[in-house]
Amino acid sequence: MQVVLRKLGRGSRAVTGRLVRAPRKGSVVVIEFSDGMHEYVTTPVKRVLRLAPKDVFYIETVNSRYRLEVRDPESALEDASSG
Repeated sequence: MQVVLRKLGRGSRAVTGRLVRAPRKGSVVVIEFSDGMHEYVTTPVKRVLRLAPKDVFYIETVNSRYRLEVRDPESALEDASSG
């Protein structure tokens, strides 16, 4: 599924690509870039929060906070665990 991951804070850029590993407490989030050769990997997830009617998630990791927006609405992250 195609997603956009934005780190919350100043001067952060958006990472667009395919979600390889869903955000779950204790594991990392992996986004594969469109070139298929590079990945963006976060630190382990502490907490996942979902906005109710939208496919937008707020993810808190050990070091950072992110906003994850699902661009493919048919395959939302139904199994994202919150903690």
